[in-house]
Amino acid sequence: MPFNALGLAPSLAQAAAELGFTAPTPIQTEAMPIVLSGADLLATAQTGSGKTAAFALPLLQHWLTHPPAAGSRPLQTLVLVPTRELAAQVGEVLRSLAQPLAQRPKIVVAFGGVSINPQMMSLRGGADIVVATPGRLLDLMDNNALKLGGVRHLVLDEADRLLDLGFADELGRILAHMPNQRQTLFFSATFAPAVEALAHQMLRDPQRVDVPAMASDVAVIKQRVFEVDDKRRAQLLRQLIKDNGWERVLVFVASQYAAEHLAAKLHKGDVFATSFHGGLSQGARKQTLQEFKEKRWDVLVTTDLAARGIHIDQLPVVVNFDLPRSAIDYTHRIGRTGRAGESGLAISFVTAASAAHWRLIEKRQGLSLPREHLAGFEPAEDAPAAVHDPEGTGGIKGKRPSKKDKLRAAATQKTDS
Repeated sequence: MPFNALGLAPSLAQAAAELGFTAPTPIQTEAMPIVLSGADLLATAQTGSGKTAAFALPLLQHWLTHPPAAGSRPLQTLVLVPTRELAAQVGEVLRSLAQPLAQRPKIVVAFGGVSINPQMMSLRGGADIVVATPGRLLDLMDNNALKLGGVRHLVLDEADRLLDLGFADELGRILAHMPNQRQTLFFSATFAPAVEALAHQMLRDPQRVDVPAMASDVAVIKQRVFEVDDKRRAQLLRQLIKDNGWERVLVFVASQYAAEHLAAKLHKGDVFATSFHGGLSQGARKQTLQEFKEKRWDVLVTTDLAARGIHIDQLPVVVNFDLPRSAIDYTHRIGRTGRAGESGLAISFVTAASAAHWRLIEKRQGLSLPREHLAGFEPAEDAPAAVHDPEGTGGIKGKRPSKKDKLRAAATQKTDS
């Protein structure tokens, strides 16, 4: 099915073709007519499925249909994202799709970690589309660099992260400055039930699109589990890299300190590794990520900062050195490999202390993976003493109500009362 069969203007269909979009993906096929109709939307699809183009193309068409009046450029479309890297990526997609058009919108990308002054200069005279992280958007609003009173379309990309309590206050302040009559679009790979309930409070009679992973999509990511003692994980990782000749590996750890520590340890062991996390400056993050994409680093040790919104072509291997906090985070992590039809490998290290946590991730993912032992790295540690856990959650995020869950529930009750 061609893009113009979905109601897309010929100029945009041609722009998509020039960028290699030969035919719409399932999420684009289902979501684009809804976005073009002006309805609210709650959409889920796997990472790498084309979600960004699913809202970028129809929103560009909305702009072409209602261009700004001469001498006026009020903000029409706002795209909110949780990370700087995702903001840059979404902005790049929008600009690339708009580039072949005879008439192009003014697109501004704004995020923290860099000076606000160039972004304020970019907003002089207004903008048609702004892609921003919530914190920097509020900074720009506080400096009177832009106003949200004319926004017609609001997109929350990686909406589950933005609806998490960590962004709730910022998001509430932003929404208070926006008109009630607008189109709101939520896109994400996953939605926890509590987050989805919160999303429905912000949408008006939303249409729902769920694009499940195709069997062929699941098959391209091979998942393996290695049991290993905690203190021998770095040695095992070095050995696997050496034995398999991996040239690019994305390794997930639990903290910024762990990223720095493991990268240094690997580097001392003759593995060309570096760290990537939120503690780095924006310039350092951009440079490190670009160097990894250019294969100038063999291993990138990162926090969950890199679990979403970062596309790396032909990334062959992802390693969960530390297990993710939740099954949802596991989905996002392994989704960095096996993209665009390429095959990928996702490896998880399981220690005696993390075995119960892994079993729950398996249960929620519907997995049953064999435990492997690499010769010379057979585990010898015993499981720690059992902790009283009446709900049987093993401490995994997302089952037993956390402090954030309780605060969110209280806020929901307050809204309903």
